[in-house]
Amino acid sequence: MMHTDTAPPGTAPVFHHEEEHHPETSTLLGFWIYLMSDCLIFAVLFATYGVLGRNYAAGPSPKDLFDLPLVALNTSMLLFSSITYGFAMLAMDKGRTAATQAWLAVTGLFGAAFLGIELYEFAHLIHEGAGPGRSAFLSAFFTLVGTHGLHVTFGLIWLIVLMIQVAQRGLIPENTRRLMCLSMFWHFLDVIWIGVFTFVYLMGVLQ
Repeated sequence: MMHTDTAPPGTAPVFHHEEEHHPETSTLLGFWIYLMSDCLIFAVLFATYGVLGRNYAAGPSPKDLFDLPLVALNTSMLLFSSITYGFAMLAMDKGRTAATQAWLAVTGLFGAAFLGIELYEFAHLIHEGAGPGRSAFLSAFFTLVGTHGLHVTFGLIWLIVLMIQVAQRGLIPENTRRLMCLSMFWHFLDVIWIGVFTFVYLMGVLQ
């Protein structure tokens, strides 16, 4: 937008440009940059696992440790959570606060179930003597899967905080912007987990 200042007779008018700020665009761009940096972290962890994933130190291999049906169940929990978060975003677009909150709650339950199964798997492996210090393979495994689990934990905390903010202030622009950022983060974790399931669990059992 431009406006002119009143200029003295015989002089040209002075034009000023008013910059329009779009907080939603800048926030989403900044969050995309964060996700790209997170991609680099996981790329390093995948590469580390690729190098160390067969160094068993005369210990158990993936075939001996991984329970594919349990991991498949865990994977379905995270996939369902992405679907329900999508429903929450659709409800948000329609301005339906109660429906948005309900779908966010379901998403949180699926996410908590995913973490619960993952913690059970970790506890079972450690109980069987296959802790992160047993071999390079297990160190790389616990680091990669554990880092993803930490991200899901932070995502759940963020989800709960946003549900409280929506309950207090409704679907104001600030809250919808935050929900969109969490949506990108949640789907990003889903994509990373598909890579973990394929590269670590499935290929580990089938090799």
